Amino acid sequence: MLPDFNPPAPALARPAGQTTAQGPAEPVSRRWTSLYGLVWFGFWTANLVPLQLLLPQQLEAIDPASKVYDFAVVNGVSGLVALLALPLCGALCDRSRSRFGRRRLWLTAGAVAFAAGLIVTGAQTTVAGVVVAWAAGMIGLSAATAGLTAIIADRVPEHQRGMISSAIYGPQAFGVVVGIALVSVFGLSPMSGFAVIAALLIVCLVPFLAAHRDIAFTVEAPLSIAELLASMGNSLRNREFAWAFGGRLLVNLANSLGTCYTLYFLTDGLNVPDPAGTLLICTVLYLLAGLVATAAAGVLSDRLGRRRIFVALAALLQAASGFLLASAPNLTVMMVASALMGGGFGAYMAVDQALITQVLPDAESRAKDLGIMNIGAIVPPAIAPLIAGAIISSQHGYPLLFALVGAAAAVGAVLVYRIRSVR
Repeated sequence: MLPDFNPPAPALARPAGQTTAQGPAEPVSRRWTSLYGLVWFGFWTANLVPLQLLLPQQLEAIDPASKVYDFAVVNGVSGLVALLALPLCGALCDRSRSRFGRRRLWLTAGAVAFAAGLIVTGAQTTVAGVVVAWAAGMIGLSAATAGLTAIIADRVPEHQRGMISSAIYGPQAFGVVVGIALVSVFGLSPMSGFAVIAALLIVCLVPFLAAHRDIAFTVEAPLSIAELLASMGNSLRNREFAWAFGGRLLVNLANSLGTCYTLYFLTDGLNVPDPAGTLLICTVLYLLAGLVATAAAGVLSDRLGRRRIFVALAALLQAASGFLLASAPNLTVMMVASALMGGGFGAYMAVDQALITQVLPDAESRAKDLGIMNIGAIVPPAIAPLIAGAIISSQHGYPLLFALVGAAAAVGAVLVYRIRSVR
């Protein structure tokens, strides 16, 4: 049996935004939205800067001859851990209780565990040590994400979810740019870089924790492993939920395949003289396009009351990026493709997050169902290096990799458009 969190907490004060039978009623404020976006900025920086820069640099220093294989193993193991941890943490988050609040409890504990995992990862000098430390950090990230994403369904009215989704994914590329810039400008070692982004994560979290209060929910009995697996199966048998999950998985996989080996592509595929500096330029282009697309798509989606068309078109934009780079792999095209990928991914995630909150099967198991959905966002960056590493090592190399990026995004667009319960 999985544990319940005791002792029972006294009833929480009913904050503005208390959930009603029809869902959250009161709009969230600009201040709340800004602080929520700041938390995501911290998490994106802490999760993606290691994947884009710190882990590749660390592994190259440890074992330069096998850096591609080692990176694939590190991410493959962490992906497996996240695959198991995300729905489990979500289910426990739904059934936990504390005076601190159930979402805040998991967000805080998970963030602290993730920050500790980052620092320990940076201190490793062997590949095995990096594998274990980074995988342990993914458990913390899974716990924090369970609470953080469930807050949307708990607290945000449906007509604001496009805007809130922009607050989540708008900071994504910005976090990567800031993190890479900090490491590059100050010449930080991987160990120092991990420590800096761990501290930044906690700094970004504290203001939101001080401002947000959880709403009260009835807590059920402890959940067994068998019940958890059965509940996950029931969610995935819901056709609308399954289409949304499949689309999210493929589009995130496409984005991850297109970005996970950018540093090595610039170094070994295009032979640019300054790979780290060029990576920063490509990331800035990705950021600028992503910021514009995220803000525009989220607001327009809310105003028009439409989700599917924005999600599908954004996925197709990413598909175009992959096919373009596959057909002409050079630095100029790489920069154009970075902007297309950033714009497409920003617009996709801004609206997709709003869409998935509208296909959740059960209001009482939001964190568990969102935990399943989070598999589609967190696991692809982990498994992409395994897939990409095998392709890069083949005779077809990077062109085949980028063609797969285009194909995955295109199929993801088709799956999302099969959802019928959301306009």
